[in-house]
Amino acid sequence: MRSRVLSGMRPTGALHLGHYHGALKNWVRLQDEYDCFYFVADWHALTTHYEETGVIEQNVYDMVIDWLAAGLDPEKSTIFIQSRLPEHAELFTLLAMGTPLGWLERVPTYKDQIEKLKDRDLATYGFLGYPLLQAADILIYKAAWVPVGEDQASHVELTREVARRFNHLYGRAANFEAQTKAALAKLPKDDARYFERQRKAFGETGSAEALAKGEAIVAKAAAQLEGWTEADGELLLGHLKGSGKSILTEPQALHTEVAKLPGLDGAKMSKSYGNAVLMRDEPEVVAKKIRGMATDPARVRRTDPGEPEKCPVWQFHKVYSDEATRDWVQQGCRSAGIGCLDCKQPVVDAIVREQQPWRERAAAYTANPKQVHWIVEMGTERARTVARQTMKDVRAAMGLAY
Repeated sequence: MRSRVLSGMRPTGALHLGHYHGALKNWVRLQDEYDCFYFVADWHALTTHYEETGVIEQNVYDMVIDWLAAGLDPEKSTIFIQSRLPEHAELFTLLAMGTPLGWLERVPTYKDQIEKLKDRDLATYGFLGYPLLQAADILIYKAAWVPVGEDQASHVELTREVARRFNHLYGRAANFEAQTKAALAKLPKDDARYFERQRKAFGETGSAEALAKGEAIVAKAAAQLEGWTEADGELLLGHLKGSGKSILTEPQALHTEVAKLPGLDGAKMSKSYGNAVLMRDEPEVVAKKIRGMATDPARVRRTDPGEPEKCPVWQFHKVYSDEATRDWVQQGCRSAGIGCLDCKQPVVDAIVREQQPWRERAAAYTANPKQVHWIVEMGTERARTVARQTMKDVRAAMGLAY
């Protein structure tokens, strides 16, 4: 059985090349290696743009079409919409009951977004709680992996803490201590003492090595001891981590290689900045945008030498050009042997080639919107099956299964 990966995007409408190279390209690759769940985070869009709901539906389907155009296969990946699954909101609410306020206030992106979006009123419970909603999105599918960039790693760590706390609060049966002692007694005495040393070391320092050694003892017992049960193993793993039964799975951050593309002006690529090349821009639009890109300010005239490292176009060459073309750019720019328009043309050609299959696939979906709706509907139902089972487990653990 393949490990599960979960990721999502806010519905911002048609995607740009930064979205593709920063996340979507990896999503397409991961679907061949993992059980992938990809969702449209439309509730998350409301945490900062709660007054702008008129464009959400169009944005949702424009984005899904770009996902499909890029190569996401609905036969391999589960594609769904967050707001169609009220189970997300239920788990968010139940997790909120036991999540310390300080955990949310210390998330780095919380203060960062408040600074960046000063023009918006973000003094809302929804905005403060969005990292916890994000945690619920992940935990409800018991995802093993979450593909993230370094700037989002703190969200995965919060999710791990939330899962650990939930398992500690609600994963302990009334006789947990007695059951744990009984499971430990099944181990050879040396293994039991060694296991307890690793448990203490992990509890005091969080040592990954100690955790791995303790898990190895449990794996050894499962393979060699007669009378050992799966329940014994789960009890000791919960004991090792300082929690009870693992009702919610602690996910790991999956750090994948990403290529960061700047915007046309050298700043971060964003539609709101007006500096983006969209995945489905027409070839003539791409050419106009790239030819108008900012370059090394030292190249005022055609005869002025430049420095590729100071030019945003060079970042595109790193993604789109082969080694020979990059050598040509470096030599020609520094010697003023080529002009900026000469330098930009290979980038234009490479982007247009990359976009061709996207535009073809997108045209088919745009002409048949019911097919897109059906793909989302089927993905949502697959996701619902998993989400409902998790919530059944959660309610039982919390004593709410009456």
